[in-house]
Amino acid sequence: MTTIRALLISLALFALFGLTANNLVHAQQGNGNFALEALDPGFWNLFDHNAQLAKVASGFGFTEGPVWDPAGYLWVSDETLNKIFKVSTVTGQKQEIISLGDPDGNTYDREHRLLDCASVLRAIIRLSPDGKSYKILADRYQGKRLNSPNDVVLGPDGAIYFTDPTSDLPKDQKQEIPFKGVYRLAADGQVQLLTKELEEPNGLAFSPDGTKFYVDDDKERNIHVYDFQNGHLSNGRIFGVEPGGPNDGVPDGIRVDRQGNLFVTGPKGIWVWNPAGHHLGTIVIPEQPANLAWGDSDYSTLYITATTSVYKLNTRAHGFIPYL
Repeated sequence: MTTIRALLISLALFALFGLTANNLVHAQQGNGNFALEALDPGFWNLFDHNAQLAKVASGFGFTEGPVWDPAGYLWVSDETLNKIFKVSTVTGQKQEIISLGDPDGNTYDREHRLLDCASVLRAIIRLSPDGKSYKILADRYQGKRLNSPNDVVLGPDGAIYFTDPTSDLPKDQKQEIPFKGVYRLAADGQVQLLTKELEEPNGLAFSPDGTKFYVDDDKERNIHVYDFQNGHLSNGRIFGVEPGGPNDGVPDGIRVDRQGNLFVTGPKGIWVWNPAGHHLGTIVIPEQPANLAWGDSDYSTLYITATTSVYKLNTRAHGFIPYL
């Protein structure tokens, strides 16, 4: 596409949707487009108009579960290749750490150990320091096997919180728990059901002050918010909705900045929400993203796992990191 033709198309879109050059920044990137699409002026408090998306690494099957490490690498799950990698944020070099059936969401605990949602194992696991082995922390609720743990976050109380849909339940295995739950895993190994009202619970996050708990439902394409206190949820309600077509992305990974803004994957890229549930705008990514993580020294860079690649985007925000 020539520069002139691209400009004419952009001007036509501005006229059609009432957009101005002040609320959409657009650039060619990779095999698709990168764009910052603002719906509210507050969007530009979080991004520079000239911000550019950079590709860190590619050649994956399906990327998930990014976790940034101060040593200069990302942990990245590959659900298709069934491996967890360390990826250099400088060179993009990939180092295979462990072969593991369908690894998914990851996080660090407070001892800086990697926790993983191991879908095929139907368990929450903790990797050894060298990453070559693991310990199962939880694989059952009331004696029945979990479905397929999807994403995990450390809570303000130090407990582990995770979602357990059936989206990655091994085809040759049966669902033993008759619902799809959101759980709390205590330090003593006890697994507590928090809610079973979601159709397909997926990404989850806490507000910086620890009083709100967010979890999205990729089947219903919405985000729920609950009041959180002492390991319990109450007053569940819809925080936001991310509609899209049947082949568009769905709400998946969630990250929060220190001001309480939410960054949630969804159709076309990453939807940015303020704490009141107002959609500020969307980061359009060349490949559909599944998850994201804050990184770099000031935790202002978003690292994004998007289908076959990993991208990064500098922001004006500062990420909230639960395990720090």
